Amino acid sequence: MAPPHEVPLAVTLLFAALLVAMVTCLALEEKIHAKKSVIVGVFAVGSLLLGGLFGLLPFDAMDLHVGETDIHLPVYIPAIDWGVVAIILGSSLFVDITAKSGLFTWIAIKLTKASKGDPLVLLVYYGVMTVVFSAVLNNVTAMIIVGSLSAVSLRRLGIQQKLLGFLLIEGLLTNVGGLLTLISSVPNIIVGNAAGISFFTFFVRAAPYVGVATVFTLWLGARLFGIRRHATQEERDVAQRLVAGFDENDGLDSKLRFWLGAVLLLAFIAVIASASIPGTLLNELGMGYVALSFAIVALVQYKATADRFYREIDWDLLAFFAALFIVINVMEHAEVLHQIGRGLAPILELGELVGPAVLLIASSLASSVTDNIPLAAMLAKILGGLDLPADSPYWWAVIFGANLGGNITPIGSASTLVAVTIIHKHDLHLSFAGFVRAAVPFAAVQLALAVIYVLLAR
Repeated sequence: MAPPHEVPLAVTLLFAALLVAMVTCLALEEKIHAKKSVIVGVFAVGSLLLGGLFGLLPFDAMDLHVGETDIHLPVYIPAIDWGVVAIILGSSLFVDITAKSGLFTWIAIKLTKASKGDPLVLLVYYGVMTVVFSAVLNNVTAMIIVGSLSAVSLRRLGIQQKLLGFLLIEGLLTNVGGLLTLISSVPNIIVGNAAGISFFTFFVRAAPYVGVATVFTLWLGARLFGIRRHATQEERDVAQRLVAGFDENDGLDSKLRFWLGAVLLLAFIAVIASASIPGTLLNELGMGYVALSFAIVALVQYKATADRFYREIDWDLLAFFAALFIVINVMEHAEVLHQIGRGLAPILELGELVGPAVLLIASSLASSVTDNIPLAAMLAKILGGLDLPADSPYWWAVIFGANLGGNITPIGSASTLVAVTIIHKHDLHLSFAGFVRAAVPFAAVQLALAVIYVLLAR
């Protein structure tokens, strides 16, 4: 929606400075000891106040007339993308409930036993499991589950010296797995919704790249960290005896809940995929409705203690989103996004051969030093105003760049930050610079493959 009148350049620059300040504060989140929701909330309050003072906000457009009823909405309510909020809330609640069934831990221990304790086979199994969990759950949950199991397994097998390599590779693979489906990561949800990419189309488009990138990451990780198969039969026998002591049923409090969780998870994936088919009722209701519906159905089995799941919801993330959408909306009315779009014009004018490659690299570098969610939201808004088709490589450049940028630095994504936290928890030394040195070879090839793939897979 355009601002009510032409915005003076000085006003646009003022709001641009606010946007830069917000991104800077998000990048320094740990140093200023503030939650994302508080940081962006402060800027949302300030942006709305200044937007009102400068007459940028469309207060009159918020008056709705439904029959004889007049409804007045606060100007910041329509600014929030409630569909995205519903998807995140419903999906996270559903995953938390399903995790309580012990399903994911059961899968992880089964794979551990199937590896027979062989280090290289274990790395491959854990790597694939990380990618799948990142796609079905979310990056952070996947890293916590697989990372914690890795520490326990390697210690029991007497190869804890390999833990640093395992955890780093798993951390990098969370962002690769985050590319697999439309709901795997927040940037996917934001950009996919803006572009009109269906769940099925997203999966088909991203899966080949995720497969190749996973194989490469595991191969390079095994070489760099010296993770190899057992050389002797004696080593294999010892490892197999140790891993046989794992019991996948330890975390199961109810077989009924376990099987219900498995059935609901498969149904959730199938239904949310069908919700992207145009012309269907579920498509009209949206994926947010599907996610919330499955969360409510899953909650029925805990109907007397449902409040404990509400306490575990990441309210900070949801509040962060609401405030972020408000800030982005005000920036649109202040024509900040228009000016950024003009700055992107030279990239877009490079054509669909060079332009997407430049945008992918630029967005990945930006995502490596700050939160990729504001970047994805801003670029989605800008590209959305250009009427690009859903299969435009520019959309995919932002999706790949925002996800893979998290593999360059430990602050580039929440999951790599969790990986570093687990590393430090087990008294393994890995500094910020050490992470960058170890991760850059992986990230460089992953980004190169992404550029080639985005340009060729049309």
